[in-house]
Amino acid sequence: MSAGRARLRRTAALLLLAAAFQAGPAHAQPQAQAQVRAVNDPRGVITWGASADRLGDGVADRGYRLVVHTSVAGGDPRIRLSNAFGDRPLTFDSAYAGVQKAGAALVPGSNRRLTFGGAQSVTIPAGEVAYSDPLPGRLPAATNLVISIHTPDAAGPATGHGMAMQTSYVTQGDHTGEEGATAWTDTTGSWYYLDAVSVRPSAGIGAVVTLGDSITDGWASTSDLNRRWPDYLARRLQNARTTVKGVADEGISGNKVLADGAGQSALNRLQRDVLSQPGVRTVFLFEGVNDIKAHSGVTAQDLIAGYREIIERAHAAGKCVVGATVGPFKGWPEWDAAGEAVRQEVNRFIRSSGELDAVTDFDHILRSPYDQERMLPFLDGGDHIHPNDKGMAAMADAVDLNALDCRR
Repeated sequence: MSAGRARLRRTAALLLLAAAFQAGPAHAQPQAQAQVRAVNDPRGVITWGASADRLGDGVADRGYRLVVHTSVAGGDPRIRLSNAFGDRPLTFDSAYAGVQKAGAALVPGSNRRLTFGGAQSVTIPAGEVAYSDPLPGRLPAATNLVISIHTPDAAGPATGHGMAMQTSYVTQGDHTGEEGATAWTDTTGSWYYLDAVSVRPSAGIGAVVTLGDSITDGWASTSDLNRRWPDYLARRLQNARTTVKGVADEGISGNKVLADGAGQSALNRLQRDVLSQPGVRTVFLFEGVNDIKAHSGVTAQDLIAGYREIIERAHAAGKCVVGATVGPFKGWPEWDAAGEAVRQEVNRFIRSSGELDAVTDFDHILRSPYDQERMLPFLDGGDHIHPNDKGMAAMADAVDLNALDCRR
C-alpha cells in the first residue's frame, strides 16, 4: 500500500471514530457527585490496562491527558480510575474520552464527557476504584484513546503507572473538555489514576492479561510506538481466528513474584490487576527473574510455590494460566552461576510440571545457540536482560494463540 493511500485510510478511520464517539442521544448531566464502587459488567472485556502503583504525591487542580492504545474493539467504552494507594478520598470533577490526532491534540468532535453513576464528578475512597458509565459509541481496535481527567483536591500518595513507554500530557486547571493542545504544554512518561479501559465486544470475545515485570512493561522497546511484546501479541490476535482479542499489559518494572518493592508483588496485586478485570479468560504469567537476581535467598522451590499459588487462585476464579519460562540474563551485573541454577530449575518446573494450562518457552526463543545462558545479541536491548523491539516481536510470535483461547 502506498503512503498516500495509508494516510487516507487513517484519516477515514479517525473520522469514522469521531462520528462513532458522537453516537447516542445527548443527556443533561446532573451535577451531584456519585460514590461509585467497582461494578462488574458481564458484557465488558478489558481493552487496555496498566498496573497500579504508588506514584509520588498528588497535586491539586491538575489535569492529565493520558494516551492509551486499545486492543479489542467494542461498544460502550468505560474507564476505571484508581485510588488504590491513596490515603484519603480523591475527587475527579471532570473526565473526557477522545481520540488522539497528534501529541495532545484530539480528533475534532471526538472528545466526550464521561459520567459516573450519571454524575460528572466522582469521589473515590482510599484504596478503591471507580468505573465510569458506558459511553455510547464504538471504539475500534488499535486506537490511540485519550482520557483527560482533572482532580481539584489531590494530595497524599498518588496512584498510577510509572513506566508507560508512552508520552502523555499534564496541565494546571481543568482543560479536559478542550480538544486543542494549547493548554497541555507539559509531558509525562507515566499514567496517573487510570488503570483500565473496557468495551463491550461481540458475544464470546475474551481477553488475556499479561502479568509480568519490566520486560512485559516494555523497557528497551521504542516509546510511543506500542512495541512491548503484549502490543505485538494484540496485533496478532486481531488478525487471528480466536475469541481472545483483548490484551491488558499488567507488567511493572522491577516487579517480583514473592516480595513487594517495585510495586506490590505479583501475589499481592493479582486480584486487583488481573482477576478483577472484566472479560479475562487467560492469565499469562511471566515473572521471576527479579526474584532470582536479587540475591535475597529465594530458592527455586520458593518461586515455584509462588507460581503454584497464582495458578491455584487463577483457576479458582475460572481463568486459565499460560506460563512462560524465565529468559536468559548472563551479562547483566547481578547474574551469577547460583542464580542461573535457580533459573534452570524453575524453567524445568514451568516446562514439565503439567500444572499450567500451557507453556510458552521464552527462554528458548531469546537465548543464543552459542551460549544458552545469554540472550541472542540480535534480540538484546543492550543490557543483556531486556529484549529490543525485534526481541519483543519474537516473544509475541512464540505464543500459541490457541492456548490463550482456553476455558475452565
